Amino acid sequence: MIRYAQQTSEADAAGADALAAEEHIAPAPRVSIQAFCETVETAAAVQAAAEDRRLAKAHVKIQMGGAVAAVEAYRGSPTPNVIILESQSGGNEILTDLERLSDVCDPGTRVVVIGRANDIVLYRELVRRGVSEYLIAPVGTLDAVRAICGLFSAADAKPVGRIIAVAGAKGGVGASTIAHNIAWAIARDLMLDSVVTDLDLAFGTAALDYNQDPPQGIADAVFSPERIDSGFIDRLLSKCTDNLSLLAAPATLDRVYDMATDAFDPIMDSLRATVPCIIVDLPHQWTGWTRRVLVAADDILIVAGPDLANLRNAKNMLDFLRAARPNDQRPFYCLNQVGVPKRPEIKPADFAKALEDQPSAIIAFEPQVFGAASNNGQMIAEVAAGSRHAETFRQLAQLLARRTQVRKPRGGLLSPLLGKLNMLRKS
Repeated sequence: MIRYAQQTSEADAAGADALAAEEHIAPAPRVSIQAFCETVETAAAVQAAAEDRRLAKAHVKIQMGGAVAAVEAYRGSPTPNVIILESQSGGNEILTDLERLSDVCDPGTRVVVIGRANDIVLYRELVRRGVSEYLIAPVGTLDAVRAICGLFSAADAKPVGRIIAVAGAKGGVGASTIAHNIAWAIARDLMLDSVVTDLDLAFGTAALDYNQDPPQGIADAVFSPERIDSGFIDRLLSKCTDNLSLLAAPATLDRVYDMATDAFDPIMDSLRATVPCIIVDLPHQWTGWTRRVLVAADDILIVAGPDLANLRNAKNMLDFLRAARPNDQRPFYCLNQVGVPKRPEIKPADFAKALEDQPSAIIAFEPQVFGAASNNGQMIAEVAAGSRHAETFRQLAQLLARRTQVRKPRGGLLSPLLGKLNMLRKS
């Protein structure tokens, strides 16, 4: 049922391993970047990097002319946070250009040099003179993104959290249920500290699904942006399990929720800094802020039902996201509520052909299991631990969290006996 679990060829297996090991590039903060290029190819690579989601907050300006243009530009004006300098000259000329640039460069400005010489001696000398990064041309888009973002990620810093966005192709397809069960599996089976962020402010169901009644939630943060920091966000979280917390939606209609495009940026930045995994439950609406959150996510799962409207919407969403995120892994999608009795459905194979991609999971329609879990405020793994659905959510958790193995808590010699006693208590 899971995309990479179905792969049988060596090529596909290698692709799955590469996906699991894919480097996580943390987004850059709000900084100014100016590039002085000597070739059209490098200018194009930097321009493509500027359009990457991880540099969405950065202001990037590109000019031609290399070091000469850079020195001239800063004779009477302050330098930006980052200068990217391309040089086609040899090592000695590069060092001379940097000497001239240092005379007009403000303290604190970071310099990235793009050169042609593959010379370790030159690299060490550049580092000794304060150059932050040296790239060997030709550079690709991801090379530029990685170099810029890496300037603001300390080597000993805590890894930045991954954001996983789950969105429905159509209302009522069960995207929230899937998001909440995946989050549960990430926290329990992968043992990753995780936060579920319910962005359906008016009608969110995460608090119901986790049987929580928090007095505060995400609305307290989004309407008080000046108060947002890690401590404030931590006080708003509701503890679901040892590894899972909830940033709940108010689910009230006493106000309208017309948000600015960047309204949730401070919340996501704060969560990224403190939590390894953030699962975002997006409402089924298309606004400036929902689009921004979706595009900025590290991984995306689109949930669709097996009918024509879902197929159309899923294709539109996937086509948009592939264009908006050209340097990212393509979004995943899954089919939910498959096999409703007497309902005409589009077959998964036809869905895959239209979307030019296989579904990551096919989740069968089982109203008894899902209905019981929903009404009891429980997850599928609690209601039917050994079911195929619980296993599907575990595998989706592995896929989206980029983990190839499930880490299970260690048990002592008495664990089997204690487990049986617990089962007897519940019966």
